Amino acid sequence: MVSADVARSVVGIVGNVISFGLFLSPVPTFWGIIKKKDVEEFSPVPYLATIFNCMLWVFYGLPLVHPNSTLVITINGIGLAIEAAYLVTFLLYAPNRKRLWVLAVLAAEAVVMAALVTGVLLGAHTHDRRSMIVGILCVIANTCMYLAPLSVMGKVIKTKSVEYMPFYLSFVGLLNGGCWTAYALIKFDLYITIPNGLGVLFSIAQLILYGCYYKSTPKKAKNVELPTSADKTLSTNVSITIHDEDDDDDA
Repeated sequence: MVSADVARSVVGIVGNVISFGLFLSPVPTFWGIIKKKDVEEFSPVPYLATIFNCMLWVFYGLPLVHPNSTLVITINGIGLAIEAAYLVTFLLYAPNRKRLWVLAVLAAEAVVMAALVTGVLLGAHTHDRRSMIVGILCVIANTCMYLAPLSVMGKVIKTKSVEYMPFYLSFVGLLNGGCWTAYALIKFDLYITIPNGLGVLFSIAQLILYGCYYKSTPKKAKNVELPTSADKTLSTNVSITIHDEDDDDDA
């Protein structure tokens, strides 16, 4: 019979793989930003929430706080680097107002994290107490990470379009929440169970909304330029907008 430790390690490794997929799921979104050189209406909130969440979980998994949590450290350390790359890309193409706002939030997160690390290490002298303090904050931050994509739900309902609601972020979020909930239940860890259980519910809500408004999302147009007329005094470019009705993959 497989021991609880072995089962937990296996589920944790699977969770690392799925979480890696979760962190990579916004790649198509940012590739689009790079090609257009414009962040359009995409929100940085999910990525700001995720980067702070990763910092907290890395701290939680340290031997000084919660021993035997190597798998928590590895995936969140990787996630921290990936989310940082996303935010750098966002900053490169965002207008000044958005850029300044993102930088201000990042600065605030860094200050809060530094204060937390100092306070916990100096003020709490047992693993149980440190785990409790950091764990409670991780529950709050992880819940916010899962809630962050909901910030666009109002826009989706208002516009009846899911163009700015990343499907893969919600779908992989569901898989991720389910896997880490199982990981936490094998050897019960309340601080991992609560946010990931809620994450499953939030992700389901996002996917239901996506399904409701996917068909009503306007399809993107393609611009085809016609040759200019040599007979005209002023050369003009005429474009014909052709709607690609067959491409159901654009959102």
